[in-house]
Amino acid sequence: MTVTVNGERRDVPDHVTVTGLIEALGLQVSATVVERNGEILERTRYTDVTLAQGDVLELVRFVGGG
Repeated sequence: MTVTVNGERRDVPDHVTVTGLIEALGLQVSATVVERNGEILERTRYTDVTLAQGDVLELVRFVGGG
């Protein structure tokens, strides 16, 4: 199925969760904020939310530094 991640269309497996997507992109779940279809998801829901065809996601990573 196809979803949009940060403005880029991506093919992802059916029944993939938000956690699965984040990990497939090589990102840390604990350092990523996800907005799905205009709604910010609580991190505790990432493993429960299964993506659907046409979902639009914005992923924001926290980067430390100083």
